[in-house]
Amino acid sequence: DIDHLNLRVQKELVEWLNWLKADIGFDGWRFDFAKGYSADVAKIYIDRSEPSFAVAEIWTSLAYGGDGKPNLNQDQHRQELVNWVDKVGGKGPATTFDFTTKGILNVAVEGELWRLRGTDGKAPGMIGWWPAKAVTFVDNHDTGSTQHMWPFPSDRVMQRYAYILTHPGTPCIFYDHFFDWGLKEEIDRLVSVRTRHGIHSESKLQIIEADADLYLAEIDGKVIVKLGPRYDVGNLIPGGFKVAAHGNDYAVW
Repeated sequence: DIDHLNLRVQKELVEWLNWLKADIGFDGWRFDFAKGYSADVAKIYIDRSEPSFAVAEIWTSLAYGGDGKPNLNQDQHRQELVNWVDKVGGKGPATTFDFTTKGILNVAVEGELWRLRGTDGKAPGMIGWWPAKAVTFVDNHDTGSTQHMWPFPSDRVMQRYAYILTHPGTPCIFYDHFFDWGLKEEIDRLVSVRTRHGIHSESKLQIIEADADLYLAEIDGKVIVKLGPRYDVGNLIPGGFKVAAHGNDYAVW
């Protein structure tokens, strides 16, 4: 175990981080198991090494109901993520992985897309509250891959990418999906849409519809994304929009 309260440990870790920055060329940090030490400690490392980007893994359990599924209201869960960023410094480079969105989407794509509109009418994860500080993802080395601890439904992975690559927040792409699953071209198309239309971490999200079999949202008035098996949505798409990407139960205009 590392005693992060030990001043010598702090000094040597800061020196190591600055060496990684200056000599090796790294410019961002990922804080593994960040719930295992205080945000005050993470703040020391960030303030004294000044990365351009930092993201924390704060993986805690969602609130579940008697049916074994996540409650619609996950405010306490996303508040934990917001609190960490607040303590480390909201004006700095600190962000957190949006585990709230991850957990809700895991279930939502199984015929419960209504979950993607929170009780306040916004996105139900951290991206609904503080998208500039939310790093969205489909799976990582813990949840998916060989560990498979909390995997996203494998036949619906591209629906998830259609969501995170069109929505606010900072999306990240899982190595396995891009290089091993044969999804490179589909993911590339979605990345191109995001880049071409300047969608960014604080883009404006308007949820048009959130039903069991349909989620439809407009981002910055430039991009519309549809998830779910419902096919006939033409009456909900404003004139002038053309399909830019599509696949199994998703489309992007």
